Amino acid sequence: MSVRSEAHSELIYPGSISKAMTLCIRVPKAFAEEARKRLISEGLLSTASKIRTDEESVLIPISSDTFGDYDVIDADLEPAHREETDYRNVADVPEELKELLPNSYDVIGDVAVMKFPDELIPYASSIGNALLRTQPSLRAVMMDTGVKGELRVRDIRMIAGTGASETKHKEFGVTMIADPAKAYFNPRLSTERMRIASSVKDDEVIIDMFAGVAPFPLVIAKHSKPSVIYSIDMNADAVGLAERNIRLNKMKNIVTICGNASVIIKDLPPADRIIMNLPHSADEFLHDALSNLKKGGTVHMHKIMERAMSSDIISKLVDDMKADGHTIRVGRMAELKTYSPTMSVYVLDIVKEQ
Repeated sequence: MSVRSEAHSELIYPGSISKAMTLCIRVPKAFAEEARKRLISEGLLSTASKIRTDEESVLIPISSDTFGDYDVIDADLEPAHREETDYRNVADVPEELKELLPNSYDVIGDVAVMKFPDELIPYASSIGNALLRTQPSLRAVMMDTGVKGELRVRDIRMIAGTGASETKHKEFGVTMIADPAKAYFNPRLSTERMRIASSVKDDEVIIDMFAGVAPFPLVIAKHSKPSVIYSIDMNADAVGLAERNIRLNKMKNIVTICGNASVIIKDLPPADRIIMNLPHSADEFLHDALSNLKKGGTVHMHKIMERAMSSDIISKLVDDMKADGHTIRVGRMAELKTYSPTMSVYVLDIVKEQ
């Protein structure tokens, strides 16, 4: 995906004064706000033109050539008022440090979560307030200083705004209560959650081994018809939030369990599909997952890999599972996000053949 500059994101035609042809995505109305927030968090929302709504969909201007699976079209949009929307242009930091300002951040409901290099930490409050000034939909900005403890919960503190870290996040017709200070939540996996939901067949048994506040189970239950989804997590706070989310969305087929997934899964019915969103160590639990997966079933495993070594890592994974008595194939591998200059988080769709 290439990113367009604002200057080239629209094409002005002769005789066109008030409007311009602008590259945008067409989004169903129910999913427009979720898409807009994702674009903002990834720095891909074009601010040169106004968002336009028609009878069934919303046209959102973008500064890239693609975005997820959405249709990309040229549309006749009105120019936007040129109010500043890039916090980097108003953040009060020394000029020599401006190039270090993050160009992306997580937006969870009305809370933004940002990571800073050490050089910017003394200016965190100023940066947070700049973000609030340029993004009126945000209530608070939190600084993420890494993960802590066995449960790998973010160590965050408020740097600007008001209220608590708990917020309501909307995604593909589902409302989720999330609290990044208590339980891991990744808003950038919304497209991946919907992809899996779209692949679920009626009456499947599904297990999410590291479910957090249950975003995968909730989106799946909303958009497909599984028999049951087991939502497992070791973090009692995450399970508590998942239970609130299940009640909030009036879901009837999600069962929450607090504890060690590698132990709990042995007492659950064989699954048609297992989700393993634990990119740092999910492969350590793959044998347990495959042992409770039906033949022909699929494991959706997230894993951090060196980009240059991904093929070799997958070959070794297949060989290791064969030595454990499981014949598998990787039906699909997709890069979800960059993790470091040489590494990315991938999702592997692993099919059990024997």
